[in-house]
Amino acid sequence: MQVVEKTTEGLSRVIGVTIPAAELNAKLEAKVKEVAPQMKLKGFRPGKVPVTYVKKTFGRDFMGEIINAELNETSQKALEEINLRPAAPAEMKLLSDMDKVIKGEEDLSYEMALEVMPDFTPVDPKTLKLARPTYEASDADLDEALTELAGQAKNYEDKKGKAVKAADGDQLTIDFLGKLDGEPFEGGAAEDADLVIGSNRFIPGFEEQLKGAKVGEEKTIEVTFPADYQAANLAGKLATFDVKVKAIKAEAPAVVDEDFAKRIGLESLDKLKELLRDNLNQQYAGAARFKLKRALLDQLDGAHSFDLPPKMVEAEFDGIWKQVEADKAKGDLPEEDAAKSDEDLKAEYRKIAERRVRLGLVLAEIGRANNIGVTDQELNQAIMAEARNYPGQEKMVLDFYRQNPNAAAQMRAPIYEEKVVDLIFNQAETTDTPITKEELLKDEDEG
Repeated sequence: MQVVEKTTEGLSRVIGVTIPAAELNAKLEAKVKEVAPQMKLKGFRPGKVPVTYVKKTFGRDFMGEIINAELNETSQKALEEINLRPAAPAEMKLLSDMDKVIKGEEDLSYEMALEVMPDFTPVDPKTLKLARPTYEASDADLDEALTELAGQAKNYEDKKGKAVKAADGDQLTIDFLGKLDGEPFEGGAAEDADLVIGSNRFIPGFEEQLKGAKVGEEKTIEVTFPADYQAANLAGKLATFDVKVKAIKAEAPAVVDEDFAKRIGLESLDKLKELLRDNLNQQYAGAARFKLKRALLDQLDGAHSFDLPPKMVEAEFDGIWKQVEADKAKGDLPEEDAAKSDEDLKAEYRKIAERRVRLGLVLAEIGRANNIGVTDQELNQAIMAEARNYPGQEKMVLDFYRQNPNAAAQMRAPIYEEKVVDLIFNQAETTDTPITKEELLKDEDEG
């Protein structure tokens, strides 16, 4: 194999690779000799197929397999030979007449166009100084969480008053019988059914007609099933429902006490408070890590200046800009961006793309220097966690990642980044700095 560095321009390289025809022919001869004794062909005794016949009949196919294998193997060896670290997979360009190469009449020549990793020395994590924000859940935070939990746990009590009538938000207990053309239909009846007016659980128009009803009242409601109703025999049909109102209850605020804790499956109110406080502190710890990581990335970005692989920047920018255009089409652009021209937006987002590429290269280099890697077990755990986000479709998600190595590789990247970030946190000089909850949860983009 002959390797020549043809062009060098910035971080771009074009590498020429030539594999002599003699090497390919030698591998073809070895392949033929290996398989001939194992072949079983009509007209020949097992293991007695002549080598010349095998080569004439299958040589072209064998040579195609050899060439594909050579392209894969030699491309990596060529980069190692001239000590190049690609920033992304190389683009291959065949230069030979492949028909002649397959016939063994011409050398296999190809070019690899690629961008290489920039040459830089990353900052030593031990020289970095970071302020880790800290905040612990207060009693006021806990009370707020308990109030929110109580609000989510809806409780209904009998509506009291001299002339109780059903209104929006009330829960009614009803019996009903549905009819089409005066005849009951299957699935159109129930007893002691609970219905909250305004919940939109029933056919459109049903709940509204129960407003003003009293306990013990019987009334007939007329509604039309939606045209796209799931039961084809009812879709678009006019129906009546004979309804009897048996109870009317109003929403009552839940009282957070021992009974409340037990109703939601805990042994005591103290245990509920303990779990809520732990959950709050986990949320605050996550927010603190986000702020600390952002401060770290700002330091890393400011501490490095080197040429960036243009194609990597362009690919990153393209991904960002596609999202910007999608947001613009839906009217979801932030107000400050909506007022800017495309030219100004592109300039801003290109800087963001450059920052992301620069930081990605810095973190990758720090990780490489410290032998950071992602194990198969870590990757599988991440894929399992992703699958759990789609209840009932877990197998489909797992199969997707098993069948798409590129998707699994993309899942590996954020795991690697977090491991490198953890390494830096552990090695940097980090000081805990108490802050308020408002400071912790403040959006940095708010200024």
